[in-house]
Amino acid sequence: MPRLISPFLLPPLTLAAALMAVAPFLAAPALRAAQVPFPVVDTNQAKCYGNDGEITAPKRGAPFFGQDAQNHRRPAEYALSSDGLTVSDKVTGLVWQRSPDTDGDGKLTSADKLTFAQAQELPAKLNAKKFGGRTDWRLPDIKTLYSLFDARGTDPGGEQDESDLRPFIDQKFFRFAYGDTRSGERIIDSQYASATKYVGKSARGGDKVFGVNFADGRIKGYDRLMPGRGNGGAEKTFFVLCVAGNPAYGKNAFVDNRDGTVTDRATGLMWEKGDSGKGMNWKDALAWAQQCNAKKLFGHADWRVPSVKELQSLVDYTRSPDTSDSPAIDPLFTCTAITNENGKPDYPFYWSSTTHVGPRGGRAAMYVSFGRACGWLTRRGPGERGGPPAPGRETREERATAKEFLFADVHGAGAQRSDPKEGDAADYPHGHGPQGDVIRILNAVRLVRDVR
Repeated sequence: MPRLISPFLLPPLTLAAALMAVAPFLAAPALRAAQVPFPVVDTNQAKCYGNDGEITAPKRGAPFFGQDAQNHRRPAEYALSSDGLTVSDKVTGLVWQRSPDTDGDGKLTSADKLTFAQAQELPAKLNAKKFGGRTDWRLPDIKTLYSLFDARGTDPGGEQDESDLRPFIDQKFFRFAYGDTRSGERIIDSQYASATKYVGKSARGGDKVFGVNFADGRIKGYDRLMPGRGNGGAEKTFFVLCVAGNPAYGKNAFVDNRDGTVTDRATGLMWEKGDSGKGMNWKDALAWAQQCNAKKLFGHADWRVPSVKELQSLVDYTRSPDTSDSPAIDPLFTCTAITNENGKPDYPFYWSSTTHVGPRGGRAAMYVSFGRACGWLTRRGPGERGGPPAPGRETREERATAKEFLFADVHGAGAQRSDPKEGDAADYPHGHGPQGDVIRILNAVRLVRDVR
């Protein structure tokens, strides 16, 4: 289990670039949705969940009150273009390609996926032919790409049947396909590339790029070069959706209110400058917000545990423990330091109020890692030494008895994954999943409220 040390304040960093991007909005006396350049779109999660599954919406003061489904703000509102090529987001002012069908055959297969280098070249090609009547296409950064995330999706887990699944993107407007298992892909291989590179390195010393997996509902830093003996050295490929409009989207404009809170003028959200100072399970995290409201923390009684999209909006992807000796967050904020499972100084996972629905129902909730998103990689098996095994080739029993593991930052500071809502982390000595994702269960909390 990670060991809590003490909160510490990170060194100051200029906000000039972010402030310039949103300068017209800083003088506004109020922050309405139409005024902020970085509105966080609602996750669309409509059902309430306990530790095991769906529950009736709890009332104020009851266990599990204040979760994502009870805090709808800025619902997604899309419009399809008359030619069917693009989708306009009326909340963010962004315009998207409707489909990642790069070969134009009307089907989505592995042939449509691009390497990161090819993804970087795609906007210029779209601009040259004035795709959708526009010439301002770009590869979205990870915050912009995550604006499309829809938490009504279902994580396939180990399932291979698509019939009961729902992706984490709105299929009414966007074309989507799961991985092609007939060609050797996993059903979860529907990762979309962003323009955001991880500032750290992979376990093998290579480069990583962040992407959103709209099949299993996660943000991860993906190795640009694939591990493993069979395809080792091959470049990873992604689906790609380019975006246009609102170049200020994803850029924060933090202001220290000097009262224990920080306002992001770009999103219209006010944040707790510090955090809970301790880890807790998901039920207790939701209760923590109610306790803070009862005592009017910093003079306010409307704090909540943030949705996963609100929480991800805080990440500073230019920072990481290995490159800046800091968490991936603006230095105006403080983070409780921990000692991670490998005995190294690190920073917590932070709970969101969003349930991650999977094969076992709503037993997991989403978190964002502001420190390393670590995992226990196996050193043996079908994969190369120091890399993960080939997907699906290693049983849980084999993982439990394996003698050699490599503890590594497998997905990068700023990753979004999920933990069981309750339980004992000791039951997961080498994590969970094909890359041994660290399981903590007792995660930190940073509260948020709307600027009034």
